[in-house]
Amino acid sequence: MTVRPVDVVVAGGGGFIGGHLVADLLAQGKSVRSVDVKPSSEWYQVHEGAENIQADLSLRDAAFDATAGAREVYMLAADMGGMGFIENNKALCMLSVLTSTHMLQAAQAHDVERFFYSSSACVYAADKQTDTDVTALAEADAYPAMPEDGYGWEKLFSERMARHFREDYALETRVARYHNVYGPEGTWTGGREKAPAAVCRKIATAVITGDHELDIWGDGEQTRSFMYIDDCVKGSQMILAGDHVEPINLGSAELVSINQLYTIVEEIAGIKCTRNYQLDAPQGVRGRNSDNTLIQEVYGWEPSIPLADGMARTYAWIYDQVKRDLG
Repeated sequence: MTVRPVDVVVAGGGGFIGGHLVADLLAQGKSVRSVDVKPSSEWYQVHEGAENIQADLSLRDAAFDATAGAREVYMLAADMGGMGFIENNKALCMLSVLTSTHMLQAAQAHDVERFFYSSSACVYAADKQTDTDVTALAEADAYPAMPEDGYGWEKLFSERMARHFREDYALETRVARYHNVYGPEGTWTGGREKAPAAVCRKIATAVITGDHELDIWGDGEQTRSFMYIDDCVKGSQMILAGDHVEPINLGSAELVSINQLYTIVEEIAGIKCTRNYQLDAPQGVRGRNSDNTLIQEVYGWEPSIPLADGMARTYAWIYDQVKRDLG
């Protein structure tokens, strides 16, 4: 079988981050193979300029076929979602280790030049995230290990596996720890959506229906930082191309409470809602923020798109989806 050489393989190219990354790579004139387990009709974005393949990369043969001829690989594929999904589907999240393993094996066997692994802030020790006024998490805070059960453990294990493939097989691996990526063209309903999309959906629904009463998971005082998708795409490529080999934070340092996030979107939408707090709903850690000292030192850059700007763009897109669905 003749294998067509390709500049980049994006594993998980039918997902939210993958779809935006493929678009940017194509705009740079690169040849891209986009691979996802979902049928193309369910991809968030399908780009005609890419080689689009439906394949289950948790299967070794599929991973090897998808990676053949590639110069670089972005390993974004994972079974994941927002906090509600992560807390209730720990086994499914752990099974992503099959995809991570087989993609690393395939990259090593095919002499891939560079391999990017998308890790998560969920690798960080839970005892460092118990206060809303949280100290921003630095890369060293992942150890001693106490990550998010299920999803966080898989991410931390796969980080170590990427490290050892670099040390043992000279595969140039790079690891970024994503902090809450959001933006348009992503999951906004169905149970896998993250907080920014859920907030936009609830407030868009309130605007359209006139029912200004909504539910919030927890007391709304839990804190997070949220990174707009454009910063994620730029930072991921910078990290893959760079010389820093250890895991590095890729997230915004703009800390907000969930209540503040709702207020931002209310102001965008021009309404004020009545908030009902669901104290028994999944909430995750009490506070989490990205310490960007290292990425500033290494790259002279950090994610900087203001939350209000990114949420305005995200809300506009989700509003259109909600309006279409509600007729």
